[in-house]
Amino acid sequence: MAHDLRCFTAYDIRGRVPDELNQDIARYIAAAFAKRIGLKKVVIGHDMRLTSPLFAETMAETLVNCGVDVVEIGLCGTEEVYHAVFAGEVAGIDGGIMITASHNPADYNGMKLVRRGARPLSGDTGLREMEADVAAMLKAGELMAFEPDRKGTITKQSDKKEFVKHILSYVSKNRLKPLKIVINAGNGCAGPVMDLLEKELPFEFVKIHHQPDGTLPNGIPNPLLPEKREATAQAVRDHGADLGIAWDGDFDRCFLYDETGRFIEGYYIVGLLATALLHGNPGSVIIHDPRLVWNTEEMVEVAGGKPVMTKTGHAFIKERMRAEDAIYGGEMSAHHYFRDFGYCDSGMIPWLLVAGLMSESGDKLSAMVDDRMVKYPVSGEINSTVKDPDEVISRIKAEYGQYEKDYTDGLSVIAPKFRINVRKSNTEPVLRLNVETRADKVLLDKLTGELLDLIRK
Repeated sequence: MAHDLRCFTAYDIRGRVPDELNQDIARYIAAAFAKRIGLKKVVIGHDMRLTSPLFAETMAETLVNCGVDVVEIGLCGTEEVYHAVFAGEVAGIDGGIMITASHNPADYNGMKLVRRGARPLSGDTGLREMEADVAAMLKAGELMAFEPDRKGTITKQSDKKEFVKHILSYVSKNRLKPLKIVINAGNGCAGPVMDLLEKELPFEFVKIHHQPDGTLPNGIPNPLLPEKREATAQAVRDHGADLGIAWDGDFDRCFLYDETGRFIEGYYIVGLLATALLHGNPGSVIIHDPRLVWNTEEMVEVAGGKPVMTKTGHAFIKERMRAEDAIYGGEMSAHHYFRDFGYCDSGMIPWLLVAGLMSESGDKLSAMVDDRMVKYPVSGEINSTVKDPDEVISRIKAEYGQYEKDYTDGLSVIAPKFRINVRKSNTEPVLRLNVETRADKVLLDKLTGELLDLIRK
């Protein structure tokens, strides 16, 4: 069978099973990972997808035959692998594999790979070389030659106690109030962790789509899609909850709803989290992506921090955070990164911090974001399929030629009263548009309409 290895993306490995990703490819990926990184001890975890346990077993067996010791942590979220790797560095853990396709349809799967200290493996840091190794093995029909001194071992470790303890360290439990919170795991992996956290917290949880189920009976776990938001929103309204939370399949992103069931754009949560963390760490650096920036910059500066903009994507955010010793990094796509969490993204820490803010202030989430949404209204990210993304970006650049430009990620146009960012997808012929204005919803709607006409004509 011929393979074009479309499963290798800019940031991870992801494809449809079995034509784009299968056991043979998984076996070759494990061998290439061991060779390229020089691994000695690796953590493997997997999500709820029906093919994930088999892929985990296949990769573990391959690594063992390559002389690598494997720690299997079973069903988990991506951040549980991150935690096991950075917390286990002193015990010799020098790599991690999370088998997941996050929010993709049920017939997809993939892998997220990290090195020692949970540093990401991406297109710029070894993934391209691994792809070449896998292609060579596919062509030869066998694993690359290995002569390990010994076979590795497999240890099973499914206890989540240390992970839960770390997550709880971000709040003062004795200052939390008894909030009612709707939680929607999307039949992904968040449910088991929330059951453990529930025992330690004063919150009343209303659970929907709670059990991990790889058939995805309630559809793909992607709360960014407007049609996937209503179940959580309605549950918040029906139960008179103080807060709603929804996660994607591997729960490295969480999405928040206020007490009215309104979905809160991740952009506004970045400013909230930055303020919360700067309260105890004045003067610290906060990293943010370039798609929407004005609200974040203002809130960080008011809280005494230093906002630093960098390219979108977890590998870029994590690298810049390490370089700046930033305490926190946030993306509008609901990825939130924490220095004390190995500079990794977590979908558990953000909602806990917000619940802590609500408990200490007595404010509803709506009260925390309403004025920010009025001051800096946004379009939300709008995707358009186009034949030639570069040509469209050139047209936008010409149309707004009189304004300041920034090329940190795609094209940003900065004017006194509005800001535009348009960037290409890494994996498809799609342009992603974001617009924000200074307290002018009419201008926002007008600009957004004009830009979409320009993009889609």
